[in-house]
Amino acid sequence: MTAVFARPAYHDALSRLADRHLLRDLAYVGGRWIAGQSGKSFEVTDPASAATLAWVASLGADETAVAINAASEACAAWRAMLPQGRAAILRKWFELMLAAKEDLALIMTLEQGKPIAESRGEIDYAASFVEWYAEEGKRLNAESVTSHLPGAEMIVRREALGVVGIVTPWNFPSAMLTRKVAAALAAGCTVVAHPSSETPLSALALAELGERAGVPAGVFNVVTGHAATIVGRMCADTRVRAMSFTGSTGIGRLIAAECAPTLKRLVMELGGHAPLIIFDDADIEKAVEIAVNAKFATSGQDCLAANRIFVQRRIADAFTKAFADRIAELKVGAGLEDGAEIGPLMHERAVAKVEEQVADALGHGARLVTGGRRHKAGRLFYEPTLLSDVPADALIMREETFGPVAAIAAFDTEDEVIARANDTEYGLVAYIVTENGARQMRLGRALEYGMVAVNRVKITGAPIPFGGWKQSGLGREGSRHGLEAFTELKYLCIDTAA
Repeated sequence: MTAVFARPAYHDALSRLADRHLLRDLAYVGGRWIAGQSGKSFEVTDPASAATLAWVASLGADETAVAINAASEACAAWRAMLPQGRAAILRKWFELMLAAKEDLALIMTLEQGKPIAESRGEIDYAASFVEWYAEEGKRLNAESVTSHLPGAEMIVRREALGVVGIVTPWNFPSAMLTRKVAAALAAGCTVVAHPSSETPLSALALAELGERAGVPAGVFNVVTGHAATIVGRMCADTRVRAMSFTGSTGIGRLIAAECAPTLKRLVMELGGHAPLIIFDDADIEKAVEIAVNAKFATSGQDCLAANRIFVQRRIADAFTKAFADRIAELKVGAGLEDGAEIGPLMHERAVAKVEEQVADALGHGARLVTGGRRHKAGRLFYEPTLLSDVPADALIMREETFGPVAAIAAFDTEDEVIARANDTEYGLVAYIVTENGARQMRLGRALEYGMVAVNRVKITGAPIPFGGWKQSGLGREGSRHGLEAFTELKYLCIDTAA
């Protein structure tokens, strides 16, 4: 193995790593750990303390081209491997991830800030995609078509697209990578991945484990550095046949535009603006727990977070009081603190956006119930906040928040709340709390969202098609649909005439 530390890591908590080789500061290209021609690097810090974790190699367009070359050259052999062979490697990768869960969770908490319990959960979640696609890749079968031509047999089969470019965000640095990479590898594609520069260490640790699992050189590449340079090079290269991106709708539009000249397949999980609709037949205690979990997981930095909470007027006051009491109990602190539930936001821009939305809502007549300012824990911590009586024209009711701020608005009728919930360009997930079965079915159809959760929050996982409508994305991830996204249909017509 290549030596790990080109530069020292400074955060004291890194001494807790059982396997220090999982902390990588070089990019992974063509089966080698490289620093890049320029020798430049960028700092990765702990958002809770601002302490340095590592200096990571900053690659550019030339190294990205090298990674694409490596992936292109490795593609034929990887595609030709029997699905069982690819599955065995993926299965080994899955097992190594579970064995290293504590180290992977520690790295994630330090670079992303989320509570360690959430990080452990994400590693389990991330590994589940590798396990799922290890099995699902074996079931990518051909189909026979009843011939409409005499003396002909017809077969339709799926074949790997080729090289896939993958761009992942900072809020789920492991799960967003494996959900894409495992599907692409299982389909027979090779990958060039670019992780967020704020959380690259999780991706590099997974690359280390992938190498140990036997992923061949060039099949999985991780290119760290400046996003615009790296992603722009991937978008422009004709050998990259698909781009898979998770992030904001605005950046998604830019990537789609850059991919247009080469007509790439696009798989995009973009912004969300989830409504949580609570009807007056709901159990208030249960509704409060659903609201807490839907809003405050990952400190609200989640595209699935409930951004607009609509409560039927008859129970609005009682729900608001109970919700405020529960929010006040949430423990704010660094992710490694015992019992921490709300960690820091990722960067100063995130805190500034939250502050702007809270001030705007109050300026539009909303009422501050609890919270509403930065927390004493540190500069990137924000108090869990509840706003009530939030009008429709407030920013928080029109834009994704990505922070620990809940906004409540009352409603009267079912038709009214459906119209208000659908009045957005986004359509990723919606949450409903009601005991009325007929209403559950009506709203399940009426809400213009790719996913609808009824009386629960956790709905995602490897077997389900994750994705949204409208400006919330293109295609699906997870399930067989996530595998098929990285394949092309090929039709064979074979003459059988004597």
